[in-house]
Amino acid sequence: MLGLTIATMLGVPASTAFGQVVGWRSAYVIVVVVAALSTIAIWRLVPEPEGAGVTGSIRGELRALRRAQVWFALGIGSIGFGGMFAVYSYIGEIVPGVMGLGERAVPVALFVFGVGMTIGNVLAGRAADRSLYGTIFAGLIGMTVSLAVFALVAENAIAGMILLLALAITSQLMGPSLQLFLLDASPDAPSLAAALHHSALNIGNSLGAALGAAVLAAGWGLLAPAWTGVALAIAGLGIAGWSFAVHRRQQTRTAAEAPTTTDGVPAVC
Repeated sequence: MLGLTIATMLGVPASTAFGQVVGWRSAYVIVVVVAALSTIAIWRLVPEPEGAGVTGSIRGELRALRRAQVWFALGIGSIGFGGMFAVYSYIGEIVPGVMGLGERAVPVALFVFGVGMTIGNVLAGRAADRSLYGTIFAGLIGMTVSLAVFALVAENAIAGMILLLALAITSQLMGPSLQLFLLDASPDAPSLAAALHHSALNIGNSLGAALGAAVLAAGWGLLAPAWTGVALAIAGLGIAGWSFAVHRRQQTRTAAEAPTTTDGVPAVC
């Protein structure tokens, strides 16, 4: 997922700065040009994958939706990850309105956030290899703490920037982790798992931004989206804890049902 985080680090600040100078419509022109160039590059340079003619079973892929852990993963991504977007969606208002910086500082804040996302993405891949659940819990707890502290200290510009960096890093601990989670939960439906992962993150994007807009419209202040993000991250943490409890029960049941030798040691099948 480094492509997404690097795009956030470079593309979003650049288009924001360009839009401030030329006009917001210029960002859409940039997107069209980059998308066209990317399409041509993929068509000309990316080789056809092996087994491209082999298609999977739609029914087999959809069978993965019967598994509880798939829905747990989608819930974590849709709700817990939404906490980050509750703040990220309104950086353009928070930086000048709370931190006291000019609008020219908005691309800087977006760049800092993108750097944090890239760092978090790299760390997540290594951490998830050691403990998948541990990395997800670390991301959600880190988001909760970062958002809460940000809401308390954001009026200090330096502290606010540091907390935005921390929020970006901790939020991205969940990106690759949830992808691996879904692949483990549905090994016979990898295409569906990959698609559902990004669908969940997009739902989180919409949910966080919508709830952030709701509290702003209610007149609760520019830092209200941060507290909204805290609530979403805690909700995601609750879903992750529920998922872990179910996982442990399944492990215990499997171990109890495993055949054993005469001395009580599980037999190797």
